[in-house]
Amino acid sequence: MRKALLLGFGLLLVGGIAFAEDAPKPPPYLDPSAMPDTTVILPHAPVKGTARYEADRKIFLRTRKLKGSARWAMAQNDNDYSEAALSKDFTCALGVAMNPQDEPHISQLVSRMTPDLLKAMRDAKNFNKRQRPFLIDKGATCITITPDFAKSYDYPSGHSTFSWALGLILAEIAPDRATPILARARAYGESRVVCGVHNASAVDAGRTEASIVIAALHSSAEFRADMDAARSELAAARAKAATPPAGCEAEAALIAQSLY
Repeated sequence: MRKALLLGFGLLLVGGIAFAEDAPKPPPYLDPSAMPDTTVILPHAPVKGTARYEADRKIFLRTRKLKGSARWAMAQNDNDYSEAALSKDFTCALGVAMNPQDEPHISQLVSRMTPDLLKAMRDAKNFNKRQRPFLIDKGATCITITPDFAKSYDYPSGHSTFSWALGLILAEIAPDRATPILARARAYGESRVVCGVHNASAVDAGRTEASIVIAALHSSAEFRADMDAARSELAAARAKAATPPAGCEAEAALIAQSLY
């Protein structure tokens, strides 16, 4: 799984998210004609003078008080798409640490759904062209802001899109762990608000966007076959796990916090 997630969510900056520039480009599951139009389905990004716009501003300013907290540190962790970070992000939620050599179908699944998610994300970001919150109001961010990142668009959140999509497929192949998996995926998106790099509406839109794409992916026979294979792989990995992961209580407490 670690290699799968790194391949899918690696090191090339696209809309503020890193992807592996030299990684093999797997074919998408969906034909363009089968991809729902997220620019139509998602609500348009909030604009100045609307209640949603002002709500985003209030949430951004209110969550600046989290700077230096344990939840702030979690948001910094959740910004990292490196192999080392992604290998552990869903370990507590799954109840097992994955061995990348033993999960080739999970690797294929995550790699192949990435282009479909990217297309939906790019289309919606370029359609809405919304500024990130730190360009609207002054406030601390949990990461250093580069010029390229500042130029990238806020809505919808790519981190929220990808984390929720990952949560949905993991919850489907490990349904008995669906609650902690989806709670971790939700918190992953909320970390972008804590970090100050996305508005709350962008995180909500990312979850909706992920749900749209995952629903469409189920129309692909290849996707369904990869899901079946991934389900078997994960079940085997869990059956071999001797003990549950340690130190998960603190993460669960942070996930349970009401942030805004």
